Amino acid sequence: MKRLFDIVFSFLGLVFLAPIWLLIVILMMATSKDPVIYKQVRVGKNNKDFKIFKFRTMHVNADKLGLLSVGDKDPRITQIGYYLRKFKLDELPQLANVLIGDMSFVGPRPEVRKYVNFYNQEQMQVFKVRPGITDLASIAFRNESELLSGQEDPDSYYINVIMPKKLQINLDYLKDRTLMKDVGVIVKTFLAII
Repeated sequence: MKRLFDIVFSFLGLVFLAPIWLLIVILMMATSKDPVIYKQVRVGKNNKDFKIFKFRTMHVNADKLGLLSVGDKDPRITQIGYYLRKFKLDELPQLANVLIGDMSFVGPRPEVRKYVNFYNQEQMQVFKVRPGITDLASIAFRNESELLSGQEDPDSYYINVIMPKKLQINLDYLKDRTLMKDVGVIVKTFLAII
């Protein structure tokens, strides 16, 4: 049932949000020479790598300077990228990831391998399900980049403080997940954005 929900609503989202995509692409092309879509390897179901799609919000090769975004003042973020991130519009291309089956609407957010290497055996349980566009941890840590911007060592703070809390939220979600609860997470996500 969950997979059917994902297929139907990701397809409808891709169709009905096409005008917004077109507007974003035009704005991105007018303000930056960087490619519009950013593909990054993330870890998905069964601990398998896949490429996640996003609208590019940072300049090319910005991820070589660090994987974490550290607030609104991060100089790697493009002019339009700030607004795409603020309203989570950079995540729209992930509807394609949902349609092809790499992701779901709701599930633990997919992480890069660098951070997955720090997971303990219990935390690896998040790979039993497809990763999601949103999850309860994303809502709880919607101000993550601001939290990181105030840290002397953002990478260490993420690994030792934020990541374990996010993983615990996701492990709790796995114990009692239903389609209706997923719909609730989607609604909470929209309310958190606005």
